[in-house]
Amino acid sequence: MALARFLIVLLGVPLLLFSFAEAGEVGVSYGRVANDLPQDQAQVAKLLKDNGITMVRIYDADRDVLLSLANTGIKVMVMLPNKDLASGAASDPSSALDWVRNNVAAYLPATKITAIAVGNEVFVERSDLNSQLVQFMTNVQAALAQLGLADTVKVTTPIAFSAVTDTFPPSNGRFVDDVAESVMRPMLQFLQQTGSSLAINLYPYIAELDNPTQVRNDYALGNYVAGVPADGVTYHSLLDAELDATYAAMAKLGFSGSRRRLLATGVKVYVTETGRPSRGGVHGGRRLLAAGDGGDPITVANAQTYNNYVINRVLAGNTGTPQHPDADMDVFIFALFNENGKAGGEMEQNFGLFYPNMTKVYQFDFHGGALTETWCVANPAVGDARLQAALDFACGQGGADCSAIQAGATCFWPNTKAAHASYAFNDYYQRNGRAPGTCDFAGAASIVNKAPADLIHFSHLSWILLTDLTMYSLTEIDICWSWCVANDAVGDVRLQAALDIACGNGADCSAIQPGAKCFRPDTKLDHATYALNSYYQNKGRAAGTCDFNGVGSVVYQPQSESTLVSVVSFCNDHIYIALEKNIMVTLLVF
Repeated sequence: MALARFLIVLLGVPLLLFSFAEAGEVGVSYGRVANDLPQDQAQVAKLLKDNGITMVRIYDADRDVLLSLANTGIKVMVMLPNKDLASGAASDPSSALDWVRNNVAAYLPATKITAIAVGNEVFVERSDLNSQLVQFMTNVQAALAQLGLADTVKVTTPIAFSAVTDTFPPSNGRFVDDVAESVMRPMLQFLQQTGSSLAINLYPYIAELDNPTQVRNDYALGNYVAGVPADGVTYHSLLDAELDATYAAMAKLGFSGSRRRLLATGVKVYVTETGRPSRGGVHGGRRLLAAGDGGDPITVANAQTYNNYVINRVLAGNTGTPQHPDADMDVFIFALFNENGKAGGEMEQNFGLFYPNMTKVYQFDFHGGALTETWCVANPAVGDARLQAALDFACGQGGADCSAIQAGATCFWPNTKAAHASYAFNDYYQRNGRAPGTCDFAGAASIVNKAPADLIHFSHLSWILLTDLTMYSLTEIDICWSWCVANDAVGDVRLQAALDIACGNGADCSAIQPGAKCFRPDTKLDHATYALNSYYQNKGRAAGTCDFNGVGSVVYQPQSESTLVSVVSFCNDHIYIALEKNIMVTLLVF
C-alpha cells in the first residue's frame, strides 16, 4: 500500500466489510519485505495458531510459507504478484494453468488455500495492465475449473480505495472514470458469475493525515460518538463511510453489496487490507513527527485502538454499515510484522501487530468468544472527556457499582480517568453477563482476555499472611495497581537512556546495583523495567510518567519478577497481593 493512493473524504468514510466466508472473519496480511523476519516459517504458523488467527493473506505463493500452513486449518489467500502478471504468468490459459497447478493445486488440500489475488492494487502500481486485468482473472478461473477447484478457490483482485471517488456523502460514491466502465463493470460481472468477492484495501487514517482539520481522529479510529450525519444516517466510523461509498459505486454499475439482493445482482466485499501504523513521520510535505509527539496521529495507542476496534467488531458479528446493516465482513489486518524493507520510510515499515522477534507491538486478541473469561477495559486514547462521559453512564444509568473508586475507597488510586473508567466499565460488563455490545461505550472500551489487576477486588478478605508469618491489614494493600514496563524492542541504547533518566529523577535504583537483591537478571531490559516502574510508582502512576520517549508502557498485570518494582517481591520490602512463582501468599478469609 502507498500513501498517495487514497482519496480524501470530507469528514467521512468507513467501516466493515464482508466476503468469502458465510460469516464475518478476521485475519492478517503477512508481508515479508524485510531482512529480519523469522526464517523458520513453522514458528510463524505457530504464532498465528497461538494467537487465534484463522486467515492469512500472503503476497506471493511462497513454498515454505504454504508448507508451514499445511494441516493448521488456517485459510490462505495467495497472490499472483504484479511483476508476474507483467511477465505473462496469466496472459493466456496455458500459462495460468501452469501457475495454478504449481502454486495452488500442489498444496491442496493440506494447505487450505481459499482465494487467489490476481495482482494487488494494479490500478495504482501497474496501470498499464488495467485493460488486461479481467482477462488475467478469467484465465486463472478457467485453470481452477480445469483442475476441479473452482468451487474451492475463488479469484479476485484487491483494488485501492482511490478507485472510488466522490466519497462524501457516501451515496455519491462512484468508480473513477478511467476504470468504471472499462474495468470495474466487467470485473463485477466476473465476480458475480463466479461467486467471488470484490476485494478492496481501506485505510481511514490516510484521510485523517491528509485533512487533519476536517477528519477527526476518533472518526478515523472508528469511535466518533457524535458521528457525522450523511444520507439520512449517522456515521461513527470513517471505515463504515468508505465501505458504503464502495457499495454506492457498485450500485451505480448495477451491482449490490446487500445480502437481500445477492441472488440477483450481488457481489460481496472483502477488505483485503486495513490497519494503522504505530510509528513514523507524516508524509505529504509536512514535518516528520516522532511517535508520541504532540498532536501526532501516528502512535502505538492509535494503532492499537483502530485494529482492536476492527478485530472486536468482526468477532462480535457487528459487521453491518449504516446503509447496509445486513452486510457481513471479512477483513485482513495489515500487517503481521513490521517490515524494515518497505519503501516509504518509517511509517510504512511499522504497520505490524508483531515485531520481527514475534513479540506484540501492543495488546490485541483474535480469539473472540472462544475464551470463557473476558474483561472490559478503558481505552485511554479516546481522551478524558469521553472516558468521563462513559464512566458517568456506567455508574449512573448503567447500574455499575462504583463505590470502590470514590475518594478514600479501596480502588480510588490510581486517581486517573482511565483507571476509574476501567473499573466501572468492567463492573457494568460483568453485571450484564459479558453480553455482546456491553463493552463498547462508543469506542471508549475494549474486551481483553487476561484480567487486569486494576479490576481485582476482594470483598471478604481482612488479612494477608505472608510466608514470614507477618500479618498485614488489607488497608495497607493497594489492590488496584498498574505497572510500567520497558519494551525490549527499542534496543539497549534507548533502554539505557531511559534507565538513566529514571534513576536520575527520583527512581530508587539501589536494588539493581551489582550485588544488590535485584541486580539479577543482569539485563538492560530487567534493570530498565525496575527503574521505569519505580519512577512511575513514585509519581503516583500519573498519566505520562510511563512513556520515556516510547520505551515504557503501562500494563495492568505483573509481567515478570522485575515488574513488581517498588511494590512487592523478593526484590524489595513492599507488600502486594500477587500470585507469582517466587511470591508465596496465603489469603485468610474471615
